[in-house]
Amino acid sequence: MKYRHLGNSGLEVSVIGLGTNNFGGRMEFKEARQVIFAALDEGINLIDTANIYSHGNSEEIIGRALADRREEALIATKFGMLWEDGPHGKGGSRKHIMDALEGSLRRLQTDHIDLYQMHRQDPDTPIEETLRALDDVVRDGKVRYIGLSNFDPWRIADAQWAARHNGFVPFISSQPEYSMLERGVEQAVLPVCEYFGLGTLPYFPLAHGFLTGKYRRNKPVPEGTRLALTPAAQEKRLSEANFDILDQLEVFVEKRGHSMVELAFAWLLGRKSVGSVIAGASSPDQIRQNAAAADWELSDDEMEELNGILDG
Repeated sequence: MKYRHLGNSGLEVSVIGLGTNNFGGRMEFKEARQVIFAALDEGINLIDTANIYSHGNSEEIIGRALADRREEALIATKFGMLWEDGPHGKGGSRKHIMDALEGSLRRLQTDHIDLYQMHRQDPDTPIEETLRALDDVVRDGKVRYIGLSNFDPWRIADAQWAARHNGFVPFISSQPEYSMLERGVEQAVLPVCEYFGLGTLPYFPLAHGFLTGKYRRNKPVPEGTRLALTPAAQEKRLSEANFDILDQLEVFVEKRGHSMVELAFAWLLGRKSVGSVIAGASSPDQIRQNAAAADWELSDDEMEELNGILDG
């Protein structure tokens, strides 16, 4: 497994991370523990979750599974999405952050979070209040590093300037949706993050599984797949244009003896500011397939050919 510094920080993360939004929903403890152990055995050290994943069940499963292997993992979790009804049930207020953190620490059975991420921006709370609270929990030792997710570019810049001006601990990472089929963040989000030294942690790197090649043109969506479980994403992914791109990408990997999964991850890792690709898995075999993707480094000529395909 290869490792990269996450942004300008000293935190080194495996270039393939484990996403766990299926824990506690589609996967229960026994199966999830097998996946976590397989990930650790492959050298994957970043385990990404959120308090809202199965309303805390994902965190609970991770905490139980890591009881004897906590030191091998970097736990990244998130706060800020709707946790409960009421005036402080979400967002970036000091009140919500402190309550959410204590809940995550309890469910994860740990005394610290390695990367605590704000799940989405909160336009109703001054970023200075959010940063002050996060600075306090870092100084208290309950959090090691902080990150953000799904922020507008100007809010990322505002947060980093506020941290610098006030002497607060800055965000070190950004977690946006990013894949070969979802490249909007290249316009402003990634350049802003790179300017301020934030590492990128792409989620949905396989575009809801479309880039695995398991979905075929004019064929029913296979039962139990991610797209089958997220009907709202089907219209977005199962377009003629995307199938045209997929056809060309499959020729590309076939010529080189690689898989579509390996290509999707290698392409993202071709951008040096990407620290780790957050990928879900439902079995140890899938973990091993994901880990193998870390070995393929695309050449400049291959990247140019791929961008020609993606740009149409």
